[in-house]
Amino acid sequence: MILPIVAYGAPVLRTVCKDIDPDYPGLSKLIEDMWETMYESNGVGLAAPQINRPIRLFVVDSTQIFEGMDEKDKAEYEGDEGIKQVFINAQVKELSGDEWAYEEGCLSIPKLRADVVREEEVTIEYLDENFQPHTKLFNGITARVILHEYDHIEGKLFIDHLKPLKRKLLKGKLDDISKGKIKVDYRMVFQK
Repeated sequence: MILPIVAYGAPVLRTVCKDIDPDYPGLSKLIEDMWETMYESNGVGLAAPQINRPIRLFVVDSTQIFEGMDEKDKAEYEGDEGIKQVFINAQVKELSGDEWAYEEGCLSIPKLRADVVREEEVTIEYLDENFQPHTKLFNGITARVILHEYDHIEGKLFIDHLKPLKRKLLKGKLDDISKGKIKVDYRMVFQK
């Protein structure tokens, strides 16, 4: 089932989310719905707060980013072919590598993109959909997508990484999004 994406301005997007256990009601169906919602919205990641659930759960499919790239562009991200993965109760253990800027967007903040500076590598501890524990190092675009989604379960948004002046310049657009004054190709819910 395709779920509506929560728009900027919803309190759930500013909530530090709670861990879940294997008994979380309807977890398998929720994960399935999150994949379907993410693909229908043309996203490469989706976090539970974006579908109005304040839990530490997100999905990432960064393989899609590499599908459209030519070999020259793929070579720039050597060692990162992308992943398709469920992350439950994730905790970042270490950020490493050089900082680099890359244009990010967000399904909860549609039609607004900006360069965000992030570290090139992340070591993250998480449980998969079978509640098996993992600690892995990710790099490149995949690390960036993971960090973007991880920010969501920590109550942060990509715009929080922008300089104050840039955020001030975007205020009008953000206000319009929060009021529903925007057209998108996917289901969204807005604050009243």
